[in-house]
Amino acid sequence: MITKEQIVDALKTVKDPEIGRDLVTLNMIGDIAVREGSVAINIKLTIKGCPMKRTIEDDIKAAVGNLECVKSVNISFGEMSPEEKQQLTASLKQGDNDKADVFNNVNVIAVGSGKGGVGKSTVAVNLAVALQQKGMNTGILDADVLGFSVSTLLGIQGKKPVALDNETIMPIQVNNLKALSMGNLITSDKALIWRAPVIRGVLDQFFYSVRWGDLDYLVIDLPPGTGDVPLTIMQQLPKAQLLLVTTPQSAAAQVSARLAKMAQQMDISIMGVVENMSYFQCPECEHKYYIFGQGQSEKIAEELNVELFAQIPLSIDIRENSDTGTPIALKGDDPSAAYYHDLADKVIKHTKKV
Repeated sequence: MITKEQIVDALKTVKDPEIGRDLVTLNMIGDIAVREGSVAINIKLTIKGCPMKRTIEDDIKAAVGNLECVKSVNISFGEMSPEEKQQLTASLKQGDNDKADVFNNVNVIAVGSGKGGVGKSTVAVNLAVALQQKGMNTGILDADVLGFSVSTLLGIQGKKPVALDNETIMPIQVNNLKALSMGNLITSDKALIWRAPVIRGVLDQFFYSVRWGDLDYLVIDLPPGTGDVPLTIMQQLPKAQLLLVTTPQSAAAQVSARLAKMAQQMDISIMGVVENMSYFQCPECEHKYYIFGQGQSEKIAEELNVELFAQIPLSIDIRENSDTGTPIALKGDDPSAAYYHDLADKVIKHTKKV
C-alpha cells in the first residue's frame, strides 16, 4: 500500500523548472489523496497560468507513477496565496550573497563587439543554445537595453516574465534556456530614450532581481561599442570573460580591439575572438568569397594573445532562422549549426582551464 510519505519523498525529486528547487522545499504541495492505488495531488503554482505547468505535471507523473502499487496519478493545479508567495520569495532570498558574488560560481561570458552590425547577438544566442544542448544549465541576458534583439532571435518577443513580487523576477524559459531581454518588458516598437544612469538601474534589476537559479553559464549580450554601459557591466562582473565578435573588415576589427584593450585595463579576461561573416560560400560551386577581406581577426587574436575560436560564414540558413526566432544551433543536423556547437566546445574547454 502506498503512503503519503512515500509520495512526498518522490515529489522531493521534482524541481520547479524556473526556480530550480524541489516542489516540497518550495511548499508547492497541496492536498494529497490516495485511494486503491489512485493518487490525487494538488500543486500550488506561483501563478495560475504558469508556462511550465505541463513540464511540472509530466515530471510528477513520472516520479510518482514509478512507485510500487500506484495505478494512476491525477494532478490538479491551484495558486499560492499572497502570504505563501511572500514566504517563498523570503526563502529564495535567504543566503543570497552580496551583489558582487551573485554570479560567483557561474561562468559569465560577455559577448561584445566594437561596433554594431557584426552579428554579435546572433553569436550570443546561438552560443547559449549550443551550451544548453551540451547539458549546461545556461541563461542569456540581453544587456543591450536600447538595441535589444535577443527576444526576437529566440522567438519570445512580447512574452512577459513572471514576477513573484516587486523584487523577484523569473527568467523566461525557452528550449530549456533561461532568458531575459528588454523585449520581454516593453512593446518591440517602442523607442527608448534613456540616460546612462537609468540604463544602469535597469541592468541592476536584470542582474540582481532575476532568479537565475543554478547556472553553469550566463551569456551576456553586451551593447556594442566602448561606451559607458559595457564599461559599467564589466565593472559589475569582474569575473566575466569577454568573447570578442568582429567581422573581417579592418575598421570593425580595429574598433573591437579597442573594446578588448579597455577590458584588459579593467582586468577583464579576454576569452577569444569570433570572426562573423567570414566569407560567403557559393551553394553551386562551393567557392568561398571573402567579401569583407581576410586576416584582420587573426591579427587581432595574435595581438591579444588569445585564440581565434571561430570563423562563421555568411549563411542564408542562419539569417532565416534568426528572423523566425529559431536559432540555427537548435538544428543539430544543419551544417551551419556546427559552427556554434564547435564554438561552445571551445568555450567549455577554455573555462575548464581557468
